[in-house]
Amino acid sequence: MARAVLFDVDGTLVDTNHLHVVTWWEALRQAGHDVTMHEIHRAVGLSSGDLLAHLLGEDRDQEQDARLSAAHTALYGTYFDRLPALEGTQDLLRELAGRGWRIVLATSAGGPELKALRRAIDADDVIAGVASADDVAQGKPAPEPVHRALDLAEADASDAVYVGDTVWDMKAAARAGVCAIAVLCGGIPRTDLEAAGAAGVYDGPADLLAGLDTSVFAQLERA
Repeated sequence: MARAVLFDVDGTLVDTNHLHVVTWWEALRQAGHDVTMHEIHRAVGLSSGDLLAHLLGEDRDQEQDARLSAAHTALYGTYFDRLPALEGTQDLLRELAGRGWRIVLATSAGGPELKALRRAIDADDVIAGVASADDVAQGKPAPEPVHRALDLAEADASDAVYVGDTVWDMKAAARAGVCAIAVLCGGIPRTDLEAAGAAGVYDGPADLLAGLDTSVFAQLERA
């Protein structure tokens, strides 16, 4: 079995979380929902349906979900041509690939959004596969996206590391039996990420790259 590293994308490799916050806030505001940006930020990383359930409750008018999601997509789509990769993203992916790690993205994005994110990352030559929202019935924190990514990587959970920026990422990895590392560049506090199961916490891709030789990656390489 291969060693695999499974990466979340939004807020982990590409600096998009706050764009999601603003565009979800505007989509909700246009529909008459008063939701704070702080609340939305904590929900980023969930699938659209789960995010709306988290923010508006299970007793909301679910017939509005598709319209709200479409409004968010339209607003967020105005940024597709200039999504910024986080510092160190390409170097981290290429270093891990050079060390023999099979890289798979595990993201709640899909369709044109995923294409825009991959364009921002600009490292398709070292990405072995993508488990996207189009491939699973349940998004994070359910373990299904992580299981799908493991299948694509042809790796065991014990031979994989998951890297993400939200508590949803940490919970999904834990439920799939995969060691999780967190990055702070998505804006979630260290204590929340550690409480959700993060085995290590780094500032972002560049910081993780600098600390690879003392990380769980090095431990698995020596195993």
